Amino acid sequence: MKYLIIGLGNIGVKYENTRHNIGFKMLDAYAKASNIFFSEQRLGALAEAKYKGRKLILLKPNTLMNLSGKAVNYWLQKENIPIENMLVLVDDLALPFSTIRLKSKGSDGGHNGLFDINQTLGHNNYSRLRFGIGSEFGKGHQVNYVLGNWTAEEEKILPQRLEITTEIINSFVSIGINQTMNLYNNK
Repeated sequence: MKYLIIGLGNIGVKYENTRHNIGFKMLDAYAKASNIFFSEQRLGALAEAKYKGRKLILLKPNTLMNLSGKAVNYWLQKENIPIENMLVLVDDLALPFSTIRLKSKGSDGGHNGLFDINQTLGHNNYSRLRFGIGSEFGKGHQVNYVLGNWTAEEEKILPQRLEITTEIINSFVSIGINQTMNLYNNK
């Protein structure tokens, strides 16, 4: 069985440690824990992992956040992966910092990366792992906030929360979305 695990983010050093790139950061944590490495491929950086007989294709699109759908659709088709085996890792302003929520489908919630994926695929019936980045910004400063770097306090908390996202990915591919939501959504 194959799975496509997509981390949303923006490429380039200036975005590397920003809140909006938590999708990339979650995939990097998974890759490190699995001792695998990314290589540049068409429309993104890819790595392959195995877990309990399942093949995971990890994708960090290089199309920029707002055009993520092109890379997602390409790799879904190329690898012939069913939509129920796709998981998108994404930041979420609506959740307090470090809150982690798994959903089986849903709206884009104002997230441009999810919006583009929904538009490209023609639906929103795919799983997503939402990582709360909080909303500690004043009116009109949302862009600066999401493209801003983590605070020193947030940096201290991130490693432990990223370990949990790795566990969630493994659970998703081994026991499915529903049981994984039951296990992790209230932690």
